[in-house]
Amino acid sequence: MSLTSDWPLPVDGIRFFVPDFIVRLFTENVLCKDLYPLRFGYYPKARGHHMQRDQHDDHLLIYCVDGEADLIVEGRHHQVRKGNLVMLPKDSIHSYVANEDNPWTIFWIHFDGELSQAYLDNLNYSFETPIIPLGVPPRLVAGFESLLAISASGFGQKVYIHIANHLKQLMTYIAILIPKVKAGESKSLNLDEIHGIMQHHIHEHLDSLAKKANLSKYYFSKKYKELTGRSPIQHFIHLKMEHACYLLDISTQHVNEIARELGYDDAYYFSRLFKKVVGMSPSEYKKVRYR
Repeated sequence: MSLTSDWPLPVDGIRFFVPDFIVRLFTENVLCKDLYPLRFGYYPKARGHHMQRDQHDDHLLIYCVDGEADLIVEGRHHQVRKGNLVMLPKDSIHSYVANEDNPWTIFWIHFDGELSQAYLDNLNYSFETPIIPLGVPPRLVAGFESLLAISASGFGQKVYIHIANHLKQLMTYIAILIPKVKAGESKSLNLDEIHGIMQHHIHEHLDSLAKKANLSKYYFSKKYKELTGRSPIQHFIHLKMEHACYLLDISTQHVNEIARELGYDDAYYFSRLFKKVVGMSPSEYKKVRYR
């Protein structure tokens, strides 16, 4: 099994190793032996992150959602940028290092399986082009985030079978996404980029999102409304409330904690917004959930 980076993990970073006994389950179970994860994680603003592998005995997928890095595959140099998917199959000699001034933020998955190469081939991988520019569409970001969320739900065999099959869905979705990106649907891609920023910075405010999109707040709001027919703050609030429902579903966090996590210092204001969007208060939602 290939070595994983020992980059110092911050509080909001994630590095998850699948236990050996579960890997054995993966290799023997008909529901997941075709494709399964070995290790996966999330590194935010990974300054100092680097790796060199002269031997590589599993496949690696890296999805850069922000920042930059330098990549060398089989002696060829590549620049990794925001929205790039990096594919590094077995036996590929490679190295990468995060940009010092603008370090990358990445989701990453080491994986294997009887059909793992076929899943990689379905993405049209080649040593010459190990990078696919996908942008930051919200569904793709959510797919990687869901893999991490599922892993936090327990250590039972059925949970791991679900994780393996979620990886299959993620890989096949990427294969569908690639030709759409190549088709150059610029108008929708720009909108997807904005939604990706919203999804990935769900705890922030609209002002900071406009800056991340390199637009003024006024122009950001104006262009968004032209494309969608509604203001970006309306969509952003709906995304926040969707995420609040998700947190209420999977965790025991108090409403005050969820409010702060979504960027609301005033829990009462958050509860009013939640009721306006969802149709009931957070406390009522929690009661309904257990019926």
